[in-house]
Amino acid sequence: MIRILVVEDDRDIAELVGRYLERAGFRVELLASGRDAIAALAERPPDVLVLDLMLPGVDGLEICRAARSNARTANIPIIMLTARAEESERIAGLEIGADDYIGKPFSPNELVARVRALLRRVARSETPGTTAATYGPVVLNSDEHTVTVDGQPVALTAKEFLLLQYLIGHRGRVLSRDLLLTDVWGYTYTGGTRTVDVHVRRLREKLPLLERALVTVKQFGYKLLDPPPPRE
Repeated sequence: MIRILVVEDDRDIAELVGRYLERAGFRVELLASGRDAIAALAERPPDVLVLDLMLPGVDGLEICRAARSNARTANIPIIMLTARAEESERIAGLEIGADDYIGKPFSPNELVARVRALLRRVARSETPGTTAATYGPVVLNSDEHTVTVDGQPVALTAKEFLLLQYLIGHRGRVLSRDLLLTDVWGYTYTGGTRTVDVHVRRLREKLPLLERALVTVKQFGYKLLDPPPPRE
């Protein structure tokens, strides 16, 4: 059974979220503090982390950062919750590796739908029997959920992996931000298309060969060019 760790210090919200997730067939663990969350992640990583931004002691950003820096938890799908409406707060969470973002107040049914959509995307990328995709020196292995460049591993979050996989599979096509949100995120994303730009920027930082190969189509989206020829 899929296990979801919900870290939320508002007891009413935590219990409401827990009930809806359990009704949807998930096993849920509720925690109210950042320190407890970090200890739980180290002891027994969940399948999905639902994380409030504002927590006592250690906040959600620090927890997200800690999860992404540990090999055991680096690929856990993370959905961040926050009452803050500022775009800067949303971008901050995405910058350090959150896969999704939901602003409060929110519908518990929407959260369940987003959890399911994220799990479907991860499961699709991990379906046995798929072949590795290559892009120049980049090898993306869907079976092992790994990416290497010239044989050296590159750590990507779950959403970064799925975005790279989609871009490689559709190289040469101009892809709108709305299309990427629909096909990679798996639903009509309400947080705005800026999240695509954040993930693209992170891919370019982690895979420098994409700086020139993944071009921005002004006011529309992105296009992945053919990889540059190998150096002789």
